[in-house]
Amino acid sequence: METPAAQPLPANPYNPCAWITGNPQIGADTWIGAFTLIDGLGGLRIGRGCNISCGAQILSHSTVRRCVTEGRHPTPDFKATTLGDFVFVGANAVIQMGALIGDHSVIGAGSVVLEDTIIPAYSLAVGVPARVVRDLRLEVGDWSRAARETKQP
Repeated sequence: METPAAQPLPANPYNPCAWITGNPQIGADTWIGAFTLIDGLGGLRIGRGCNISCGAQILSHSTVRRCVTEGRHPTPDFKATTLGDFVFVGANAVIQMGALIGDHSVIGAGSVVLEDTIIPAYSLAVGVPARVVRDLRLEVGDWSRAARETKQP
């Protein structure tokens, strides 16, 4: 039996090696790394200035109930997912459907943000499942000040 040829990923303006489904709203100056899945099928908003590292998955649907009920739950579940402005998503992180990530937050590499989780603005969230481990306001302020001070006139 002949193996079917691999289908190319649909074209997108962010990264030729990223897979973007549905019609997500993606803000200006957002960067998306290679081998990333952006699932906009259930509604997805990614704010401006975000960086989504390689291998990350941002989801807005799930087939869990359809699978484990042997198809008695006939359709996938959909929930809108939101990433605020200036959010950093680390390599291979997973953000499940219905999650809300606040502005200026960091989701650590390999972390899993569970369904319907709310991560407040300026949070560092890490782990499986992801938990907020600290507030980043002071660090962001320090980094911003240092950047201003090192600018050449």
